[in-house]
Amino acid sequence: MAPAVDNNSGMSYERTQIARKVDSGFKWLTTIFAVGIGVTLLAIAFQVARDSLPAIQKFGIIDFVTGIRWNPVEDIYGAWTQIYGTLITAFIALLIAVPVGVGVAIILSEDFLPPKVQQPLVFMVELLAAIPSVIYGLWGIFVLAPFLQGPMTWMHKTLGWIPLFSTPPTGRGIYIASIILAIMILPIIAAISRDSLVGVAPELRQASYGLGATRWETLIQVIIPTAISGIIGGVMLALGRAMGETMAVTMLIGNANRPSPSLFAQGSTISALLANQFAEAGGLQVASLMYAALILFALTLVVNIFAEILVRKVELKKL
Repeated sequence: MAPAVDNNSGMSYERTQIARKVDSGFKWLTTIFAVGIGVTLLAIAFQVARDSLPAIQKFGIIDFVTGIRWNPVEDIYGAWTQIYGTLITAFIALLIAVPVGVGVAIILSEDFLPPKVQQPLVFMVELLAAIPSVIYGLWGIFVLAPFLQGPMTWMHKTLGWIPLFSTPPTGRGIYIASIILAIMILPIIAAISRDSLVGVAPELRQASYGLGATRWETLIQVIIPTAISGIIGGVMLALGRAMGETMAVTMLIGNANRPSPSLFAQGSTISALLANQFAEAGGLQVASLMYAALILFALTLVVNIFAEILVRKVELKKL
């Protein structure tokens, strides 16, 4: 093998046999890890699907997805209440967290604040992601729920004729679980959005200023559109986290097995159902719980596929 030449120093060097073997070994090792992730995903899906097969054969897809009765005594299982609770809490959490998270990312990526103030705030936002979910649940029970009880009661009395507010608030319900979820996914959206905004080439900003654009025009028309793929990716990642969150939601949503259009009503999610019943389940109930888990698995998979497609389309439009 001919020696390679360093263009800067003019010195020649030759890679040793050990270095080439290390590079080749590292390549194979990373390939094995990548394949292993796919195999692990398929193994999880296979195991969950196999264990849920008795429930699939008994209830089918339509009856199980649209059924609202979950009665272990009679072995009648329908997961619509949990599917509805999972989707509605995640959707409301996104409605709250996306504008706040992107706004925080903008504040922490631009020079609105002095660096001595900005850096501690960046650390504090990212620290929110490290707080265990059970702590969020306890904080929601003892702090947030009593704080919101008065305003929510007033809203029920004033707007109770609207189905969304028709149920008297009890301190447990869809609304409080959604707010906690929003707080939990906020650091994901803020951190990823900030990294995307910071990663925009400075030349684009300078070119926009050179054409006479104002600071906010540059931010809205240049910076955010350039970083939009990363922002969307962060939002979809947060959505997947919100759909699969267990402990905090279980502590706050009320775990009622009946769907209601009211945000103040108690409800349930698939993850809360699994946490509450799996330890004591047996027979067909186990299969039904695994069936519900398979549905949650499919929902999160669809979200990630949709996110990948959306990000690619946005990137193609930019090109």
